[in-house]
Amino acid sequence: MDNENDEWVPQTKLGKMVQDGQISTMDEAIDSGLPIREAKIVDTLLTDLDDEVLDINMVQRMTDSGRRVKFRATVIVGNGNGYVGFGQAKDGQVGPAIRKAIDTAKINVTRINRGCGSWECGCGLSHTVPTEVEGKAGSVKVVLKPAPRGLGLAAGDTAVKVLEKAGIKDVWTRTEGKTRTTLNFAKATYNALTRTSTIKYPLNYEESEVLDVRSGQIEG
Repeated sequence: MDNENDEWVPQTKLGKMVQDGQISTMDEAIDSGLPIREAKIVDTLLTDLDDEVLDINMVQRMTDSGRRVKFRATVIVGNGNGYVGFGQAKDGQVGPAIRKAIDTAKINVTRINRGCGSWECGCGLSHTVPTEVEGKAGSVKVVLKPAPRGLGLAAGDTAVKVLEKAGIKDVWTRTEGKTRTTLNFAKATYNALTRTSTIKYPLNYEESEVLDVRSGQIEG
């Protein structure tokens, strides 16, 4: 494995553009349309990224030479402010499995949209999901629903960790399937979050009129 202190030599077009200073933010990298294939790109553009190991599981496989044992690590990364990534990896040792999973999660970092989509709130701040979104992984389905400010994260422990890394502070959740499978639960939650960036919103979404539930009046 390469030493972390070794100088980064980009191998992709996007990596070279980041190193040359042509791209200086994560938004610019995503909007460029070029695939992120190097973890160092994310390290350079998101210096406040944090990672957390969600699960380490031992997997066994029978081969002609006998039983082979590997460790599978599941990791989530995020900056708590609109960027989150999910990754998993296998290796014969725990340490390398975690490092590989972290690099995979960084490559999978995506930008999510946040807002105030709850009819019970209307504060206009970016604290929850802007609309109901759904994600699936294996037998698990996770539905995220906008929640009023101050509610918190009404979700299972695994989903809470993913949502916190993404910067979601309030949300309702509904789940189906075997949520005790950490890998699928985390991935389904991540997949739901990625849906927030693919749904089309009105051009004036952030400046749209907000209904004041208490007075029944429309405020611009």
